[in-house]
Amino acid sequence: MSTTRRQMLTRAGALGVSLAFSGNVTEVFAGTATAQGMGRRGYGPLVPDPAGLLDLPKGFRYKVLSKEGDPLPSGEGRVPSNCDGMAAFPGSPGSHGGTYLVRNHENRTGSRSAVPRVPDLTYDPGGEGGCTALELDRNNTVRSERVAIAGTSTNCAGGHTPWNTWLTCEETEFRAGDENYTKDHGFIFEVDPYDPRRTGAVPLTAMGRFQHEAIAVDPGTGTVYETEDAFEKPFGLFYRFLPKKPMGGRGSLRAGGRLQALRVPGVPDLSTIQEPGTTFDRVEWVDVPDPLARETPIRFQDFGPQGITHAQKLEGCYWGGSCVYFVSSFAHRADGSAADHYGQVWKYDPKRRRLTQVVVFGPDTDLQLPGESPDNICLAPSGGLMVCEDGEGAQHVFGLTRHGEVYAMARGRQNIGTPQKPEWGEFAGVTFSPDHRTMYVNCYTPGTTFAVTGPWQH
Repeated sequence: MSTTRRQMLTRAGALGVSLAFSGNVTEVFAGTATAQGMGRRGYGPLVPDPAGLLDLPKGFRYKVLSKEGDPLPSGEGRVPSNCDGMAAFPGSPGSHGGTYLVRNHENRTGSRSAVPRVPDLTYDPGGEGGCTALELDRNNTVRSERVAIAGTSTNCAGGHTPWNTWLTCEETEFRAGDENYTKDHGFIFEVDPYDPRRTGAVPLTAMGRFQHEAIAVDPGTGTVYETEDAFEKPFGLFYRFLPKKPMGGRGSLRAGGRLQALRVPGVPDLSTIQEPGTTFDRVEWVDVPDPLARETPIRFQDFGPQGITHAQKLEGCYWGGSCVYFVSSFAHRADGSAADHYGQVWKYDPKRRRLTQVVVFGPDTDLQLPGESPDNICLAPSGGLMVCEDGEGAQHVFGLTRHGEVYAMARGRQNIGTPQKPEWGEFAGVTFSPDHRTMYVNCYTPGTTFAVTGPWQH
């Protein structure tokens, strides 16, 4: 099937599927560790899994690390549902080369399996979202699995920091009194994968209250870039947070800072820019009047007579080389956008204060995939990108090489735990271990986390 000119980039914490398009794909990989070693082909056809869970190419194998509803080894309750964004961190001293995973749970009120409320790790007793943390040894055996933060809502994506913590983002603007919530939501929270009690459940309020999607940190200055996936017009903004304690390590973001939004003079809506390579020099950053959005959501606030620059479906955000890349997944006039497109990748160069459109998808730039609705995305150490599918029927993880070849990397074959029901949950949270030997990926529902190993070097 064709993707029928649909969004090519959604929800993720990285950059996206961008080859049959107008623009320069090499730019997407510039400055990354994988830029020089992209493969030209995939790993061969998928082999049906006798267990009916996960089809993989020959030579690859999987291990189920965690399943929704199973008891948490910590004794805190059961594994929560709706496994979404995820990141992998190097093992701590004494972990014998293992990996730590932090996994989001995009739960709202009424979820199938809420994140257990744990003392000192729960922000709002009315919230059912949060994160769990898994400690793995070098053989991907689970040594521990526990709640990392609870009482949050709609934890979708986020991003890692240079000091090895995870910033989990609430993709919501619920207020205290809405549904079962007792506190305002729409914040970023820092999560320590090694010892969550060192970070607790403290909202980083200075970083804004809005429908957060993803973040990326400038490893040189500590500036945090943030995307807003607002569902209705006026659409989201692209932000930067200037911390008072840049690169201060774990907990330093609590000291506060300045939240600013990007203004491209004369461009109220990024969707109108349809020519790859278009560059805007000396773009402006405008202080957000009320980062806590006490009365008015930030995107509705008064940014002065020149206004501010909006974009529909701002999602992925990624630092590469000396620049930050961010993604607008799609724009539809029917939704109120100023123009139509099926995905844009933008690059911002902080040193030059220069914004450049790298690629754009449009009605005549279909990318042919054997499936549809790409979702979470990450850079693959052995070549290109890994893309999680979110559509109907059987779900896939697709690989995409730098040279434009799309291949199937994994396929979910049935509803895990309910073999008789022919439904497949989407994949999410794809990420690689620091040693590049393992790909970790979630099945969103029923929540399941897999470790996939094999000949990645080929």
